[in-house]
Amino acid sequence: MRDLGAIPSPHNAFLLNIGLKTLHLRMPQHCKNALKVAQWLQNNDKVAWVNYPELEGNKYYDLAKKYLPNGSCGVLSFGLKGGREKAIKTMDSLQFIAIVTHVADARTCVLHPASHTHRQLTDEQLIEAGVAPDLIRLSVGIENADDIIADLDQALNQ
Repeated sequence: MRDLGAIPSPHNAFLLNIGLKTLHLRMPQHCKNALKVAQWLQNNDKVAWVNYPELEGNKYYDLAKKYLPNGSCGVLSFGLKGGREKAIKTMDSLQFIAIVTHVADARTCVLHPASHTHRQLTDEQLIEAGVAPDLIRLSVGIENADDIIADLDQALNQ
């Protein structure tokens, strides 16, 4: 809305409508992939923390199981040991995952707010705003989850 206004062009509205019509087919795959990726991240020694409601131990786990029995979502966040600098290096090393600011795409998209959307803020200002300097937001797509994990793995190992 900030860039283009509240009313989409006719063609953009058409494309949005097509996407909405297939959402019920895509969401189960988004959720399945996100859980697999979140579990992999949780077990990776380079990852400091993972926030995903379907992970046991997450503060929303019980609510997710109660209200979202078919899967919660395709978006998760995580932080890396090594903070902002490690996150930037990891982002620069991704080859398969798209670095973009939006979510809910069919492809996997990632964003590191501290070096992208909030890059003008210091680490202290980020924390005051509720954004950890090491936070990476991952919108998991419908590709093969093993391909997503392979890209994350190679990027974390750079």
